[in-house]
Amino acid sequence: MRTIGRDFGDTARKVYAVASGALGNGKTCVVNSNGTVSVVGGATTSLGSEVIYESGATSWNNIVYDTSNDKVVIAYQDAGNSYKGKAVVGTISGSSISFGSITGFSGTNQAEVYGIVFDSSNNKVVISYKDGSDSDYGKAIVGTVSGTSISFGTAVTYNSSSSSNGKVSFDSSNNKVLIHYSEGSSAYGIVGTVSGTGISFGSEVQIINEQVTFEAQVFDSNANKILVVYRRGDNNNSLNAKVATISGTSVSYGSEAELGQSGTVTAINLANDACFDPDNNKIAVFYSDKGNSAYGTVQVGTISGTSVSFGTAVVYNSADTPRVGVSYDTANNVIVVAYEIVNNGNGRVRTAAISGTSITFNDDSILFQSSNGVDWLKSVYDPDQGKTVLVYRNEAQSNKGVAKVYTVGFTNLTSENFIGITPSAYPDGAGAEIQTKGAVNEEQSGLTAGQSYFVQTDGTLGTTAGDPSVFAGTAVSATKIIVKG
Repeated sequence: MRTIGRDFGDTARKVYAVASGALGNGKTCVVNSNGTVSVVGGATTSLGSEVIYESGATSWNNIVYDTSNDKVVIAYQDAGNSYKGKAVVGTISGSSISFGSITGFSGTNQAEVYGIVFDSSNNKVVISYKDGSDSDYGKAIVGTVSGTSISFGTAVTYNSSSSSNGKVSFDSSNNKVLIHYSEGSSAYGIVGTVSGTGISFGSEVQIINEQVTFEAQVFDSNANKILVVYRRGDNNNSLNAKVATISGTSVSYGSEAELGQSGTVTAINLANDACFDPDNNKIAVFYSDKGNSAYGTVQVGTISGTSVSFGTAVVYNSADTPRVGVSYDTANNVIVVAYEIVNNGNGRVRTAAISGTSITFNDDSILFQSSNGVDWLKSVYDPDQGKTVLVYRNEAQSNKGVAKVYTVGFTNLTSENFIGITPSAYPDGAGAEIQTKGAVNEEQSGLTAGQSYFVQTDGTLGTTAGDPSVFAGTAVSATKIIVKG
């Protein structure tokens, strides 16, 4: 590969490098880490239109991505129809999503849907719920996606007693499902194995001898462990976590870790969520901190062996934040955070990136719902489409279940890697000439002489600085710009 070289004998300053991707005529370019050059480009962060998946009132919304079928599956309680448990398959296309027919999985039974996961070993969906018409027993059911519909096997009882908070996750290293639930004054974990359209369970294992509310749980594919996050009622509603290790059909737990600084956190029920960052091998736990005005707060967790440690708490929303749904965007290496602001009921979404044991947020959040009423908020990332789906109950629309597609904008432009502008077009892999500082590029149009121009994140030239701020040069005519960089 030819490295970047500069021709000092030419009064029009230029460099030569190999084109990574086709380079158009008069295009702004960046230098890549391997010495090649590419056209500046990227996508604009955007939100699609709101799509209704349930016209009746909804609650207990949960969503998962089916990697086998490139579909999302939403499980929820139909509060407008005897509180039945229902599910629907969604297909993303561009910035929109369409839904197939709705399928009930609890018959005439009242169902509180605690969680949904995708078993990638068996290509099945598993839903955990409480059966209100059967003594509040904890149950699980296996679903199979075909096209735009889903069918279910027979529900299996994993707890023959009054059960609550049946959070569920899938351990892809052991190909097992792990469900946590509360029963009376104790809390348990139980391992499930999917076979065909059914699921079988091992023996329950006590995680703590106390009434707790399970808030979130997430699989760490680096450690091959599951982090369980729960709220302790006997400890001022503090937020705590344990590492769960599956072996066969049983589970064991490491020591308890408390979130917050010096035990100051008091969590709010159902306001919490977590996700795993596979690029940094960290877990981000988001919660509403009642000990700090219920502000939206996050901490980065690191699993080591059977224990977890957390970095410093970071406030991402300085207002009462009663709901949050998070997922990880693998294309852009960012966490997508959707949340509700209680004082106005607005829903907002933003991205964050982990570095070490800390986390940094984008400066601006985007409003995705402004009509007072975002509830039962969850999200999931579709890696095949490169999109995130937000699902929630829209209280301004009679509590209908709705979804929106969120696209994270990205760019290859940084504050340091702009190199210049092409004087002609070059195919991918060709040696390319790039005009640099001091050169006059004559391949532009529509410029204003004497006007300063900045490189935008999509590669175009604009009169105002973008983010990052990169000065391109000064126009000397409608078609010419002095490259300054």
